[in-house]
Amino acid sequence: MWKTLRDGIDLRIGLKDLIETKLKGYRIPKDTNIFYTLGIVALFAYMIMAVTGYFLLIYYIPHTEQAFKSVQLIMTKVPYGWLVRMIHIVASSLMLIVVSLHMISIFIMGSYKRPREVTWFLGGLLMLITLTFCLSGYLLPWSQRSYWATTVTTSIPTAFPVIGDYITRLLRGGEHVTGVTLSRFFALHVAFLPPIFLGIVGLHIFFIWRIGLSTPGFSKSAQHEQPWTGYRRTTYPESYPFYPNFVLKEALMITIFFALTFFIISFMPNFFMPEAANTPANPFKTPVHVKPEWYFLAPYQLLRLIPNKLFGITIQILLIILFLLWPFIDRSEERNILKRPLLLVLFLVLLGLWVVLTIWGRYS
Repeated sequence: MWKTLRDGIDLRIGLKDLIETKLKGYRIPKDTNIFYTLGIVALFAYMIMAVTGYFLLIYYIPHTEQAFKSVQLIMTKVPYGWLVRMIHIVASSLMLIVVSLHMISIFIMGSYKRPREVTWFLGGLLMLITLTFCLSGYLLPWSQRSYWATTVTTSIPTAFPVIGDYITRLLRGGEHVTGVTLSRFFALHVAFLPPIFLGIVGLHIFFIWRIGLSTPGFSKSAQHEQPWTGYRRTTYPESYPFYPNFVLKEALMITIFFALTFFIISFMPNFFMPEAANTPANPFKTPVHVKPEWYFLAPYQLLRLIPNKLFGITIQILLIILFLLWPFIDRSEERNILKRPLLLVLFLVLLGLWVVLTIWGRYS
């Protein structure tokens, strides 16, 4: 039966030719390591969240009177609803970790250099959209933690003169976080962000496929690369087929991602969902300590340390712009970061500060 199906598909679309020319014929540099698979792992994580999100939509009600109750119904009454929601929650946080590691590895390997500046820029946009996914989805359970964290987050733009209050009202749909805010965040989460995300992913993959994967800047192959003066498909002194060699490596990393997701669900179910997440939102009772989720703890703590709120937000916006446009700013031809000690030290200091601020924000 399988052979009949395969032959039928091959007759109609030339499956064998497609595999030979587009998969086996697509060459991967031999210097690739597991960090090259993180992009596919992140895409797989998004697919998991999309599928689980569709199932959650069957029972979720985006209304202030029903949102929390519908989430509790999913967790307690719907068969395997708790599992679907836990996969959605854990996979979203792990996806953000994977995307962050992917960007860090690309930076260290110098793979953002010409002609891959746009590829980096698109990857940076995908990371920001992933953060927006997390921010918009965080309010949907309408819990005490999510309500007040969203209140704090949406008040940040008020630091800007003239337009600050307008931006906050636009995000909230009014002066305060209400049912209108919930509706806006729900629409953003399930209707606006997915097509934008998938469109940028398509462009990102197209650039990678068209140009080819880069070799690590500190590898032997990188030493023989020719200056990029015009378009050409990247060739490698030593390479292997994308399929099945690299596909198997990707499958291994996806399996590890899945295993880690279920490990956290089984043995650390509250790791990404603290107790306050199971308390219904109460606009008239402000918690003693209002903090955002872990991925916003570093910028949150930085704002707390800087007395002038406008100055603190401006610094962070400039850092985001620097992050997105870094390939266009760094014009050095040297891709080996080990031969650029100043850049390496600066990178390690910034990364260390981010970790310290995150931990500080968590326990302060």
